Amino acid sequence: MDWTKEKAIVTGGSTGIGRALVEALAARGARVAWCSRKGGDGGITCDVADETQVARFADAARAALGGAPTLVVNNAGIARWGAVAEMAVADWDAVLNTNVRGMFLVTRAFLPGMLAAGYGAVVNVASLAGKNAIARGAAYAASKHAVLGFSKSLMLEVRQHGVRVLAICPGSVDTPIFDDEQTPFDVQRDRIMQPADIAQIILDALALPPRAMVSELDIRPSRP
Repeated sequence: MDWTKEKAIVTGGSTGIGRALVEALAARGARVAWCSRKGGDGGITCDVADETQVARFADAARAALGGAPTLVVNNAGIARWGAVAEMAVADWDAVLNTNVRGMFLVTRAFLPGMLAAGYGAVVNVASLAGKNAIARGAAYAASKHAVLGFSKSLMLEVRQHGVRVLAICPGSVDTPIFDDEQTPFDVQRDRIMQPADIAQIILDALALPPRAMVSELDIRPSRP
């Protein structure tokens, strides 16, 4: 795969897996435009849950890339922890709006260009939480289950038009999600996966021969 010909979009590119992807793509020679809520450091400010902001980001990204992207990575995501009986509606909405609505809005903004070109890839960063239940993590688990459902349906819609869809389901990765004292997970952060690990796996999966496609990939720490 000639990465110098690729034009990539990464959401949530300021930290964690998103930041690792931005750096890995740039290192391989791809053009990259990324966004985060705060922007800065070369990124474009965008709340992916806001339709107007996504439209502005899409215009700015296409201008920066010099055309329509060939790769969109929907990585932006947040978590709110707590029992369902105690969870504020605002927290539930924040998680679903960012993790699901945002993925839809960003995909919809860039997908027509890929379909017109007959080439491209959409990567949706889900989680093993999209396949498992989490006590005190219903909002996060529900959002990641939705990411997988969206990804499977999208794959069926676009695979015949030259666009591949890949849902990535990482287990524990050392990202800011573990900075939250309310997280229900108890992990050894020096032993779990690093964002660069996930970035490498994503890019390696995308580099498969064009006749092949990985549609869903579970990634677990080898020594949790």
